[in-house]
Amino acid sequence: MGGGDRAWGRACAAESPAMRPRLLLLTPPVLLLAAFAASAGELHTLWTLGQRDGSNAEFALAPRGYASFREDGFHVVGRSDPSRDWPYVHPGPGDAWAGTRNHTFTLVFGLQRAGGEGECRLRVDLLDAHAGAPPRLTLRVNGESYEQRVAPGAGDASVQGDPTRGRPQTLEFTFPSRLLVAGDNQLQLVTSAGSWMLYDAVSLQAPGEITLAPAVARTLVDGIESVRALRQEGEKFTQSVRVSVRHFGEPATATVRVEGAEPVSIPLPGGAASVDVTLPAVEARTERQVAVEVPGQPPVVRRVVLQPVRRMTVYILPHSHTDIGYTEIQTAIETKQVENLRKGMEYARRTADYPPGARFIWNVEVLWAADLFLRRRPETEKREFLEAVRRGQVVLNGMYLNELTGLCRTEELVRLFEHATELAQETGVPIDSAMISDVPGYTWGTVTAMHHAGIRYFSTAPNYFDRIGDILQRWENKPFWWIGPSGREKVLVWIPFKGYAMSHVYRELSPGFVNEYQEQLERTGYPFDIAYMRWSGHGDNAEPDPAICEFVRDWNTRYAWPRFIIAGTGEAFRAFEARYGDQLPEVRGDWTPYWEDGAGSSAFETALNRASSDRVTQAEALHALRPPSQYPAAGFREAWNHVLLYSEHTWGAWCSVSDPEAQATREQWEIKRSYALEADRRSRELLQAVAPPPAATPGGMELEVINSLSWPRGGLVSLPAGVSPGADRVEDARGRGVPSQRLGDGSLVF
Repeated sequence: MGGGDRAWGRACAAESPAMRPRLLLLTPPVLLLAAFAASAGELHTLWTLGQRDGSNAEFALAPRGYASFREDGFHVVGRSDPSRDWPYVHPGPGDAWAGTRNHTFTLVFGLQRAGGEGECRLRVDLLDAHAGAPPRLTLRVNGESYEQRVAPGAGDASVQGDPTRGRPQTLEFTFPSRLLVAGDNQLQLVTSAGSWMLYDAVSLQAPGEITLAPAVARTLVDGIESVRALRQEGEKFTQSVRVSVRHFGEPATATVRVEGAEPVSIPLPGGAASVDVTLPAVEARTERQVAVEVPGQPPVVRRVVLQPVRRMTVYILPHSHTDIGYTEIQTAIETKQVENLRKGMEYARRTADYPPGARFIWNVEVLWAADLFLRRRPETEKREFLEAVRRGQVVLNGMYLNELTGLCRTEELVRLFEHATELAQETGVPIDSAMISDVPGYTWGTVTAMHHAGIRYFSTAPNYFDRIGDILQRWENKPFWWIGPSGREKVLVWIPFKGYAMSHVYRELSPGFVNEYQEQLERTGYPFDIAYMRWSGHGDNAEPDPAICEFVRDWNTRYAWPRFIIAGTGEAFRAFEARYGDQLPEVRGDWTPYWEDGAGSSAFETALNRASSDRVTQAEALHALRPPSQYPAAGFREAWNHVLLYSEHTWGAWCSVSDPEAQATREQWEIKRSYALEADRRSRELLQAVAPPPAATPGGMELEVINSLSWPRGGLVSLPAGVSPGADRVEDARGRGVPSQRLGDGSLVF
């Protein structure tokens, strides 16, 4: 044995000093069983999962693979390998990355005899837990439940790969020995509230007369649920009941009997298995009895509820949420989003022969990515991009960036959609929709700006959980017409279920997801038979996920309803408007945003950028008075792009608050700051190019005063002392005197 095993043996000897434990080392080496000849009533360690050593290296996904979590832990003492079947992290229903649901980790072990009198103790050693929302942990012992609250942990560093930065704690559950039976027993640890916890070890102590036996071949029923989908057979529709089991031991065969259907057999070679049993479709809530029979075991009998299936069409919008910074430095995001667009085009070509609705379509969330692509890629790829847009394989959405609209001047809102009108002209494909992600709330003038750019549909998808107020409670899956300030403009606004983070929560499309999705729509009283969801990959700035094409193809081949269609934003919204547009409420007013508070942390640069916006607007008006051939269109575009990039919603790195001096924090801020500095420089150059200094004349000097606004105005003009030396008299073009005054600082005001 290694040093860790010897230390474990000493610990057991200390618990029972009169006896010398006999240790049996099994595969895997981290699972140790102890059989004691202890006196009745004296507790000894029956089994231990893992090692109490401050490390989680022996568990699956350790030390930082929480984002790859797929299945709850299921461990058979003496048979299983925790490095494969027991994740180091036990999520809670508060964890979107693990499905936002309860998680049940199961331990199965055999006993030579029933528990009898006395008490047993399950010890759960944890390395850490979520600092703000630690889980509520329920222990089920052969069906009997016990509950404890886990104490708050130290933070996220432990779950992200450094368990030494956690806050260890130990939970002990005491329960009557009589709950244990001869043969196989089952302990389940369930996180019924809160977020994650991290395992160090789990061990069971029992009275001395209780001894282990090998777990016998057994089949455990994991789940019995109705599949909320309709299959069409001629003119008839059917539904299914799915039975999922786990089997260990020698191969066997199970028989599944569902009331109202023919029996179905399931081969059980070992591990997880499932089968669908077909039944006639129901028109109302209906219960059916289900029995799972395995030779040598008592049958498992349960009841399942069949719900009527709505004949619904669900549009899936693939895209990548664009965060310019935060997770990585901005330059890396630029490269990543250009590559995402290239991959989206590739997947669209690869699936072009799939059935309609299952072909990949890439929604360019914001046109910044398309702009970069057209600037950086070779001419051949640029032509491919434009053709992909014309074929509908790439769909362009009208916003240039995920902008904090509350920071924008009126002209900035207009410029936010300028690129859309230009690309629509170049491709010949109208852009009638816009996406925005993460940002909760948008100024009222955004409606006017969208309307004038030809945008009729607004897919808004706020952050799912962080500083979003009540935007999802009030507006999630409650589409409405947003009427502009004049009363003449309107856009159809629709927040999908889970905002833009659907794929962050569910990770993959599956029959289980389809059930949960329909249940959510029912719980919230969703009244329509058309819905849509965002699919933004697995994280911010994520790559396209072509796996959805296989799911949609296979699902639509097998089931008639619900039906899934991979689409662009406009296609989904047009279908919805055609069917339900005249039933939607109209809403007026400012959808007041509040993520703009981040700009207060950089007040100097924010003021600089606002001045740049005014200056570029003024320079444009002045340049418009000159011959069109002299208009520096490219220069204005670059200036506006930098103004908009500063007002883009990503404010700081992911670690800016926790580690403001970190390299990532400093590097990202320098680039963010550079947007404002570059906008300032370019705006001054543009204004200087069209506003030369006053010209000297024999009688003094001449200057031209131009009102750059679109309405009449008056006011003071101030000339600095160095520009206006000499006499104080000012005359207009006709020689008439204009009131003027020399101020104390030498400047001349008229």
